[in-house]
Amino acid sequence: MSSSPPSGRTRLRSMLSARSVAVVGASDRADSFGRRLTTEALRSPGVERVHLVHPTRTSAFGRPCVPSLSDVPEPVDLVLLGVPDKALAPTLALASERGDAGAVVFGPVHGIKDDVIAAAGEMAIVGGGCMGFVDTTTGVRAIGYLERDPLPAGPIGLITHSGSVFSALLRTRRPLGYTLAVSSGQELVTTTADYLEYLLSLPQTQVIGLVLETMRDAPRLEAALADAAERDVPVCALTVGTSVRGRALVDAHSGAIAGSDAGWEALFTAYGVHRCGDLDDLTDSLEMFAIGRRHVPGTGRGIATAHDSGAERVLVADVAERLGVRFATLTETTKSRLAGALDPGLVPTNPLDVWGRGTDTAELFTECLSALADDPATGTVALAVDMVEEYDGDDSFAVALENLLTRTRKPVVALTHVTSAVDPVLAARLRASGIPVLEGTASGLRALGHLMAEPPRPRPPVSPDEERSSRWATRLRSEETLGAAARSALLSDYGLRVVPGRAVDTEAAAVAAGEQLGYPVVLKSDAADVHHKTEADGVRLGLADAGAVRAAYAELAGRLGPRVVVQRQASGVEVSLGMIRDPLLGPLVMVAAGGVLVELVADRAVALPPLDRETALAAVDRLAVSTLLDGYRGSAAVDRTALADALVALGQLAVELGDHLDAVDLNPVVVGPDAAYVVDALLLPRRP
Repeated sequence: MSSSPPSGRTRLRSMLSARSVAVVGASDRADSFGRRLTTEALRSPGVERVHLVHPTRTSAFGRPCVPSLSDVPEPVDLVLLGVPDKALAPTLALASERGDAGAVVFGPVHGIKDDVIAAAGEMAIVGGGCMGFVDTTTGVRAIGYLERDPLPAGPIGLITHSGSVFSALLRTRRPLGYTLAVSSGQELVTTTADYLEYLLSLPQTQVIGLVLETMRDAPRLEAALADAAERDVPVCALTVGTSVRGRALVDAHSGAIAGSDAGWEALFTAYGVHRCGDLDDLTDSLEMFAIGRRHVPGTGRGIATAHDSGAERVLVADVAERLGVRFATLTETTKSRLAGALDPGLVPTNPLDVWGRGTDTAELFTECLSALADDPATGTVALAVDMVEEYDGDDSFAVALENLLTRTRKPVVALTHVTSAVDPVLAARLRASGIPVLEGTASGLRALGHLMAEPPRPRPPVSPDEERSSRWATRLRSEETLGAAARSALLSDYGLRVVPGRAVDTEAAAVAAGEQLGYPVVLKSDAADVHHKTEADGVRLGLADAGAVRAAYAELAGRLGPRVVVQRQASGVEVSLGMIRDPLLGPLVMVAAGGVLVELVADRAVALPPLDRETALAAVDRLAVSTLLDGYRGSAAVDRTALADALVALGQLAVELGDHLDAVDLNPVVVGPDAAYVVDALLLPRRP
């Protein structure tokens, strides 16, 4: 046994690049798990020594078995556990004591999870509830079922919580090859962050795919994604399921509309992770990055597509608009060049319908695709046709794409629409040439959108104002609730502009406040137990004189108590800003459609704080209601930058006070022609 056990990272690397393996539960009995496990271990080209362990068998596949792991003559890099649940913890405890580096726990460990984790000690553990892993860079096959041999090697790193996805992506008919593919399951010990760190250390890894059910070890996961962004290794992620939210996220409007997906959205947006909507999207995206070209620096990021069908061209335009995938706007020079090639009646535009007489197809499509590729606004060119088997042997579409590949440095792609009709021979030919064949209109367009996405901006530094944060943290800890005056003071201290107002508790004071502020004014209840004033019918708008203020005060005070806020009435575009706490990532900030329809509309963008102005503007741009900020149907444009600056200020508040607040809900924030004003604010201090 080793007197100085290896570190965690060393143990993980030793396990994934194992040269010595112990198969506990080895067997050659037909149809047994032990037989499959042993077969795959013996197939591993990089493993030098395989030790077979079984309590009663003396041999398997003509090799000797020893009765116990304690009889294996050396500490091994990897232990494969084909044992019943009751034997897992004792076997792991023995392995840990021996100094074995790592193990795969295939079963779901129901009811014995804590025992298994404790028994593992400092070992690296894949699973439980997993299919194992394969590492083509080191030649290790640590799986409990029979897989193709040899395994497809290539530039993709795959980490999936789903065993079914693991086996499906290993067996796809596409040329998807892997460095490491791991079915990580429950991640009892070793997490996605560990595998990401390992994958990023491999020079062969060019793209990473993630299929995740939950977020574990969030700080290290964030650090690994930041490293991937720094190394320009694209990450494509599909998330499923929900994460736990606290009481404040139900209580405050911001949490209610941010939903269980907010943490993933904020994390992935911050580090440029390409979020996939389904497995087809993920598969197309992995193929795009694995075998295709990348965006050429200095060129546009719009897509250009050429079609042999008018209806399919319209379909692609419709789907691209729904997905937010942007077409390149062609120059007049490009349009003139296209017009010279097209048949009469066809319009030189993007997306482009090329089909006319159907003659000289290869030459016609080569010229049109080349014209689209040469346009400075174009980032990638796709031939968007069905790519069906041609019974007369015509391969004009393939020839056109292959010709284009020699004429441009930009990415060249085939985009198909009917997956079941794709000619596998033709698709294989194109893929072998380095041309991805994307199988599905929506999934293919999403992949193109991922390819053309702007890289993430560098994260701004965390620079807290220690005196300010300490002052307000002390106050938040000591006060049960913050009144209107205190809320306004806190927000103003962080650079958020608040609509002028007065907190009062008598009718006379309310009238005096109205006179000072100038009519029209708004009266709102300031009762401590009224979080959402509109729902409590606690707001009176457009009060034009003292009489209206008196009447409104008498009615509100009679129902909700004497405390009210009198504010100058503001006009502009209503949005909502908020801060919520993710249980794993901590404070998140949000911008959303505002007013009384905030939850119904559910139009929002979430971000990790802190933010800079450009990141905040990008978040605002993701909102459907952002078009209102530029003026809509005759309304005046408002100050988009002022709204972004307010989001930056809220991000700084979240950095400094996020540990002391469960939620902040600023709704509405009224954006006018030269400023963004907070009209109403809810701040929920954290309580033990």
